[in-house]
Amino acid sequence: MRSEKTIYFILIGLAVFLLLNLGVYARSYGRSDVFKEDIYEPGTLKPRDSVLKVKVGDRAPDFSLPAVSGGKVSLSQYLNKMNVVLSFVPAAWTPVCSDQWPGYNIVKYIFDQHDAVLLGITVDNIPSLFAWTHRMIPEGDNLWFPVLSDFWPHGVVADKYGVLRFDGMSERATFVIDKKGVIQYIAVHDINKRPPLEEMVRELGKLQN
Repeated sequence: MRSEKTIYFILIGLAVFLLLNLGVYARSYGRSDVFKEDIYEPGTLKPRDSVLKVKVGDRAPDFSLPAVSGGKVSLSQYLNKMNVVLSFVPAAWTPVCSDQWPGYNIVKYIFDQHDAVLLGITVDNIPSLFAWTHRMIPEGDNLWFPVLSDFWPHGVVADKYGVLRFDGMSERATFVIDKKGVIQYIAVHDINKRPPLEEMVRELGKLQN
């Protein structure tokens, strides 16, 4: 397990990197002049609108969902192999979601260091996710992690975890699951705000490789 001192220095390094590259990041990911014309602005939403059905220490509910890249991805395929981070976001083509996922490209090396994979999940259908994810990243680049559709049966995985909102969208939520399939961390964020990357780095640093 990484020491708290090591995690501290990683967080400081990430903060400096983001500060130095904030302008480039904003122009390159999710906020380009061309892309923002396609973004739907939902206004301010109720920060949280669901009740969790799992807790830290529980075995994570298994699932199998279609991926934008083709085929299906199951949580159980990573059991005893990889730590897993589930990133639920509310909806494609919305401003905060369009900023959040590209940011994880910046910290891919942190996932690699901790034998971790990120699974992005929304209740949107595959065609919408395909178009959205190809627009949010600069030409020639891609999101490094699988993007999964929880569209049908609608929101069944979000509902298993207790993050399906009453309006049919999922919460903006993060679950960190260890190699044994046990939930180690849960955060249901304000749906109107992007979760800080530092949070992800900190929680990954607590896992054993």
